Amino acid sequence: MLTTTPAPLTREDLSDQVQSWWAPVAQRLSPGSARAQLGSTGAHFDNAAAQLEGFTRPLWGLAPLLAGGGQVDTEPLLAGLTHGTDPSHPEYWGPASGRDQRLVEMAAIGVSLALAPEQLWDPLTSKAKTDLATWLGRINEVECNDNNWLFFRVLVNEGLGVVGAAQADPAASAAALDRLESFYLDGGWYADGPSGRCDYYVPFAFHYYGLIYARLAAERDPARARRLIDRAQQIATDFAHWFDDDGAALPYGRSLTYRFAQAGFWGALAFADVEALPWGEMNGLFTSNMRWWSGQQITDGTGVMSIGYGYPNLNMAEAYNSPGSPYWAMKAYLPLALPAEHPFWTHAPQQYSREPVRRQEPARLVLCDDRAGGHVFALAAGQDAEQFRHGGAKYSKMAYSTAFSFSVPAGGTGLQELAADSALALSEDGVHWRTRRVPEEVEFIGDVLWTRWQPWPDVTVQTWLWAHLPWQVRVHHIRTARELITAEGGWALDRTGDVRSAPQGEHMRTSGAAYARYPAGFSGVQDLDGRRGGEVVVATPNTNLHFPRTVIPTLTARHEAGSATLRSLVLGSTHPGVPAGWAQAPTIPELAEHLPAAVRERLADLVLAEPGSSADRTATESTRTNVLPAPALTPPIPLAADPTGQKDR
Repeated sequence: MLTTTPAPLTREDLSDQVQSWWAPVAQRLSPGSARAQLGSTGAHFDNAAAQLEGFTRPLWGLAPLLAGGGQVDTEPLLAGLTHGTDPSHPEYWGPASGRDQRLVEMAAIGVSLALAPEQLWDPLTSKAKTDLATWLGRINEVECNDNNWLFFRVLVNEGLGVVGAAQADPAASAAALDRLESFYLDGGWYADGPSGRCDYYVPFAFHYYGLIYARLAAERDPARARRLIDRAQQIATDFAHWFDDDGAALPYGRSLTYRFAQAGFWGALAFADVEALPWGEMNGLFTSNMRWWSGQQITDGTGVMSIGYGYPNLNMAEAYNSPGSPYWAMKAYLPLALPAEHPFWTHAPQQYSREPVRRQEPARLVLCDDRAGGHVFALAAGQDAEQFRHGGAKYSKMAYSTAFSFSVPAGGTGLQELAADSALALSEDGVHWRTRRVPEEVEFIGDVLWTRWQPWPDVTVQTWLWAHLPWQVRVHHIRTARELITAEGGWALDRTGDVRSAPQGEHMRTSGAAYARYPAGFSGVQDLDGRRGGEVVVATPNTNLHFPRTVIPTLTARHEAGSATLRSLVLGSTHPGVPAGWAQAPTIPELAEHLPAAVRERLADLVLAEPGSSADRTATESTRTNVLPAPALTPPIPLAADPTGQKDR
């Protein structure tokens, strides 16, 4: 993790980036310029909507560039707006229906009209203006999803209002805004609709759109604009803790293929002229994240943004990700609408100073700044995301890290395909596994996260998570009516360096512990009670969001019906050596000593009982917890086929 002040990014740098992202899209526009064919993969919506997405999403960067005085060839944009909304043209986008992807893409056009009407509206013919306004006005007539989508209606009406179109509907906007306000929770956090989920859609959707509205409607709707600004100011400190010193943001939740949209919140604050943090710190958070992304492999080799996160990867994609979806990242370029003399540009970027541990209850997270390990991680209680692909992996692992990233399953059999980093997995046969998906109950006990979850109706798991930096502490109490096998994974570690001719990695597995180290860093997990066996799982390729090839240190055990308490310590580091503290792991009394007295009292019996004590025996007396030999879970790897090119040691 870097500790130096982030190098600045100028308006010119960002302008060049917008142009470089737009160029390969422009080359792939249809003859009428209304559609962009950026790939051949599919989404759940039709191809016309997917190609509309490819055309509109770059507008999130092009419109601010135009508004700020930048030079853009608008001919293809004007042609696309004309032909895409002309019912008689072959490239007509089609009328929007209820909950249609077209409603999503309308928002970029609405904002474009609001920011750059002279360039993107005035040159249109009278008929083209009528067609475009009619097509956009459909958003006031059909149903939007009852979540952040309601802001699309608001933004479209803002654009229609700026250009004086009769289809603008202030009443529809007001109703949408009122409904959006009903999702407000506390401390700047919103739920993304009735689901109650909190994720990146809070900063890069609710607040991003709300800040645009606050600026555009400041005089028309001052009270609401003030509320939106106040809430954005409140969440700024929480969200700043999602970024490490290198600029990497926490991979968590859905829609991560939108990548540097993570920085969009800081740019939206600037656009609304809101100094939620000192200008230099906001610039630093924005700049370092944008620079971090510039070092990742996020294109397909021809300059087109790929679906994926740290590399092209369809395995982690959502059902709604088409080839044009990643261009939602262009929302980060909103500050280009600001003049060069704006304080966002004139203040040099500064490093933000994070708290070691920060509880964020609406999001069910505890953010932890592991400076020794070189990353930020979040302890997670889990959220209901069953409707999304890999929802359990994206929301309900035990922890998420800016440096190690999380993994999603590649199949349904074995720990390799499960890729159970930062998870407790349970199985009846050692082949088919279940992990925490939707918690039944959640409670914050100080900075300790407690959840209760049920992988089967007759199996109940209570989990306690807390930080004892640089360690992550996990305790699970299992009550089961069936025999079970458990496997608990640490951080997924990039195994680059496992070249057979010159191996640079090491796996260590023994009774009670396992670790791996490679040039990318170190990942290890220890059983506080020494009852479980250690192994290093070689995950199926392309399961991890950031690294194509990873290993996961894992603790395994077999349990008879009854109850058992599992206690573990997890350690990660971006430095390749074994951390000095690995051999001096804290004991249970030491862990207890650092907890507040009230918390210690709540956790005394099950969680903090010393091994061999009467409380510990009571917690485990109705079960026998046996160390499970690694071959029962993972076939032994012959030395000739050892993926590290060396023996485990």
